Order: sequence, then structure tokens, then C-alpha cells
Amino acid sequence: MQKDSLRDLYIDELRDLYNAETQLVKALPKMAKAAANDELHEAFEEHLRQTSEHVSRLEQIFEQLDEKPSGKRCLGMEGLVKEGAGTMKEDYVDEVKDAAIIGAAQRVEHYEMAGYGTVRTFAELLGENEHASLLKQTLEEEKQTDQKLTGLAQGINRQASQAEGATRTPRPSRVERGNSRSRKAA
Repeated sequence: MQKDSLRDLYIDELRDLYNAETQLVKALPKMAKAAANDELHEAFEEHLRQTSEHVSRLEQIFEQLDEKPSGKRCLGMEGLVKEGAGTMKEDYVDEVKDAAIIGAAQRVEHYEMAGYGTVRTFAELLGENEHASLLKQTLEEEKQTDQKLTGLAQGINRQASQAEGATRTPRPSRVERGNSRSRKAA
């Protein structure tokens, strides 16, 4: 049967988000466990609690629509989760692994923000004001999580760059390379 209405698309997109969130409920504990930084670990645990609330909000919307939340696999989130799992298996030092995990987590957050922004707009157009309010609340939480990850990344990325400097011979700066060329030419 052909789907020919914005309502059909809205429900389809909600199902996609629902599946994405349920995938995250399974992935976030693994991310928390892989994080060496205590603040990052706690951020993932906090986001797991929020993600469970996101699932509940979506279930509430489906109940109001008299629809089932199942029936759609979110391939985008599946790919992001697999990519993140691969990152966690890499043999990086703790600080570098944490930086990589943050990058993977922020890709997830941006994907979710795009999805929630879309369905919130659909809800508004369909006159589903209560849904729009619930979806906006989730969208704001996703934005806050992204901001928190950005804040954590500033310190963790700095630590990762220092860890790299401790394990590698530093590359001469451009000025130092230029000076050595000048000496060779003289």
C-alpha cells in the first residue's frame, strides 16, 4: 500500500527514531564502560538515563496516535553504532580512545538532532502540538548532550595531544625546519 500523506511519513520517521533510541539504550553502556575519563563515563551514563526517557516519550506519542512503535530498522543509527564499536576496539591510549569515542558520540547526537528536528516540524504541521512539545524537549536534551560532549572534548583532546607528544618524537615546527634549511644552504 502506497503511503501518500505527511502523517504516514511522520509515523515512519517516529518509528525510525524509536529504533535508533532503542539501539542507543544498548550501545551507551558499552561506551560508558570504554571511557577512561570519569566525566565522560558519567556523561554516557547520564545520557543513557535520558535516552530511556526519549524512548518513553516516543511510546507516549505512538499511544496517542494509536500506532505501534515497531516495524522500522534505523540503518543510519545501526551504522553509527557499528562505527563507534569499531572505534572502541582500536588499540589507542586512553586519552586518544576517549577523544575517538567523543567523536563517534557526537556523530550520533547530530544524527538524532536532525531526526528530532524533522519530526517536530512534521508534528507542528499536522497540528500535533503535544507531540511537538515532547519532541522539542528531546531535541533540546540532544543539543545539551552535544554541548556537554564538546566541553569534555576540549580537555580530553588536549590530553590526547599531550599523550601523543609523550610517545612520539615531536615534529619540528615550520620555523625550525626553515632554519635548518637556511643553515644547510649556507
